Amino acid sequence: MDRLGSFSNDPFDKPPCRGCSSYLMEPYIKCAECGPPPFLLCLQCFTRGFEYKKHQSDHTYEIMTSDFPVLDPSWTAQEEMALLEAVMDCGFGNWQDVANQMCTKTKEECEKHYMKHFINNPLFASTLLNLKQAEEAKTADTAIPFQSTDDPPRPAFDSLLSRDMAGYMPARADFIEEFDNYAEWDLRDIDFVEDDSDILHALKIAVVDIYHSRLKERQRRKKIIRDHGLINLKKFQLMERRYPKEVQDLYETMRRFARIVGPVEHDKFIESYALEFELRREIKRLQEYRTAGITNFCSARAYDHLKKTREEERLKRTMLSEVLQYIQDSSACQQWLRRQADIDSGLSPSVPVTSNSGRRSAPPLNLTGLPGTEKLNEKEKELCQMVRLVPGAYLEYKSALVNECNKQGSLRLAQARALIKIDVNKTRKIYDFLIREGYITKA
Repeated sequence: MDRLGSFSNDPFDKPPCRGCSSYLMEPYIKCAECGPPPFLLCLQCFTRGFEYKKHQSDHTYEIMTSDFPVLDPSWTAQEEMALLEAVMDCGFGNWQDVANQMCTKTKEECEKHYMKHFINNPLFASTLLNLKQAEEAKTADTAIPFQSTDDPPRPAFDSLLSRDMAGYMPARADFIEEFDNYAEWDLRDIDFVEDDSDILHALKIAVVDIYHSRLKERQRRKKIIRDHGLINLKKFQLMERRYPKEVQDLYETMRRFARIVGPVEHDKFIESYALEFELRREIKRLQEYRTAGITNFCSARAYDHLKKTREEERLKRTMLSEVLQYIQDSSACQQWLRRQADIDSGLSPSVPVTSNSGRRSAPPLNLTGLPGTEKLNEKEKELCQMVRLVPGAYLEYKSALVNECNKQGSLRLAQARALIKIDVNKTRKIYDFLIREGYITKA
């Protein structure tokens, strides 16, 4: 007869008694000879000698219970599992809520037991350390996206992939056009003869030494390209895009230092920064929860859902404000709707929004009460009034153009028109205004 622990305190998680179909409460009986599925009986049916099909009352049996200690003599296995479930539900550190959910232990007892046996337990710590060391040993040689033993692609000459690989020839491990490709030209007319003077001989030796240093630089650059996996450019770009945008920006900035620290160290640095970024983002999210008064993850899920809903409603209000300026003119409203349908389908807007007012220009837009007006300065308000653009849309267009300019270093009018799909005249006015105010730089 064995004493086995049931890891759940909820009777609804167990199958019912095969005799009376009631929910099982610990302790209960499990037949050691019948099953699968397990043949379970409550104590009442077991004492009556219940038999069913192949099950006989003289079969060996096991007593199923979790009323025995595991880590601490004063804590049963059932209480251990209840503590872990309560910490998962209420969150680490909310010991009062954990104690309220357990009902059998106080706040101090829960905190002391959890910290002693699950946080500061040397057995668990050594196990986690061994797992971490094994994982590091497993991934130590996989940080470089392109190994020298890999068989690189062998594209046809002058194909698109060949141009992407800068003319690299894998069978020769050379490029069609090497770095400092015409370095050999300086040696084509050099000829060492016996009647050379000492000065001329030394000059020729110096030219050869210069050529040798240029060859060393060429080999150094080729080694950096191979070690860092830059031959297959598309594969390298795919590896880079798996990081968040903030990490990609650091990747772009630190790329010039990769030749100094080596491929493995460089990749470890980027991975460490990516991990730090994720931790900071998670800490910021948890601090936001704390500021909002949230103390458990159930409330956090509800908070995230409500926050997402509020954001969607804000976007809807911004779109509605943009529509309201065309409500006065039914023809302009219809044209605006068709233009938005073209934009949503990925096409360029084919019908400019016009009004039935003939040649007369539309009056300035009234910004009173429109969302985002408080974020504009006086010059921006004047621009929005003249081009009849709601503040929310202007702020989005401004952010898109400024970000693109920071990324490219400068911005052309054609690029601005490709970014914001609105009337070309409005785009030009916004573009000229941002250049005049110094927000972006003209290419």
